[in-house]
Amino acid sequence: MQNGEALSPQDKAAGAEAMEEQKAQNQSQNQGSVAPTAPPLPPPSPPPSGPPEYPRPKLIFHTQLAHGSPTGRIHGFTNVKELYAKIAEVFNISPSEILFCTLNSHKVDMQKLLGGQIGLEDFIFAHVRGETKEVEVTKTEDALGLTITDNGAGYAFIKRIKEGSTIDQLKTVCVGDHIEAINDQSIVGCRHYEVAKMLKEQPRGIPFTLRLVGPKKAFDMIGMRTRAPKSTEGKMVNGRETLRLRSKGAATVQEVQNDIDERAMKKVDDLLESYMGIRDLELATTIVEAGKDKKNPDDFAEALDSVLGDFAFPDVFLFDVWGAIGDIKNGQM
Repeated sequence: MQNGEALSPQDKAAGAEAMEEQKAQNQSQNQGSVAPTAPPLPPPSPPPSGPPEYPRPKLIFHTQLAHGSPTGRIHGFTNVKELYAKIAEVFNISPSEILFCTLNSHKVDMQKLLGGQIGLEDFIFAHVRGETKEVEVTKTEDALGLTITDNGAGYAFIKRIKEGSTIDQLKTVCVGDHIEAINDQSIVGCRHYEVAKMLKEQPRGIPFTLRLVGPKKAFDMIGMRTRAPKSTEGKMVNGRETLRLRSKGAATVQEVQNDIDERAMKKVDDLLESYMGIRDLELATTIVEAGKDKKNPDDFAEALDSVLGDFAFPDVFLFDVWGAIGDIKNGQM
């Protein structure tokens, strides 16, 4: 074949056959050669040092109705509303019947009030709705003498009555009474600071009506409890740990606060009562935690706004809280 001449169909077929034969020869040669081996696997990692990790056992708490009931057991709650639902399920009542809970005492003892933390050995007493009553109140001074808290599930109630105050003169009003309505306006679902604000705004000299619901009275034969009954069913026994309930997110088990934290929370709770007429250890705990690592009051105020923007704390309150936390940290209080 001369240069420039086109290949005939016969020539093309012969060329294709030659290429196929060459390809087959190459494959045969490759099969006779040794295939490359994969790199060796790395040795297995050594087992982690220390004891093996085991899942935490299920936390089981013992509970009774404060006015008298058999003992029930509850578990699997992460906030107060879920706790009430679990208690209600055990005793076949509605969660809305529960006004508040106390720890290790069936009495209406505000020092034993369940807040944001439950010790792992605490016994929970649920106080349910009892008598409804209406009282007429006339302010004789700006403050009524009430300190308000709430149960975290929509009920605000009286935590303290100041001796000699307007409310102290009304003997039918008691610590532990749930404030259900002001002048026939229901306040169920309002937070304690909202209720305190409504009461502060009532004018002096003009009567208004409070509808109150007292807790059902406890039987005297129920004794004080300081520790839950012993149980081997998944109970973690560690007096230094508590279950921290959170309004958002899951509950966590954590160590109890150190002395500095406890004093700071107590002081902040006192300031909440002075400025806002409320008591709330869970709120005080959140405020102290927000101020722990802050360098100045502006950063502290910004941190509080990010987690507690609903409260709109007055500036003077924030400065007093910041100063109190700093004094306690420095050992000056």
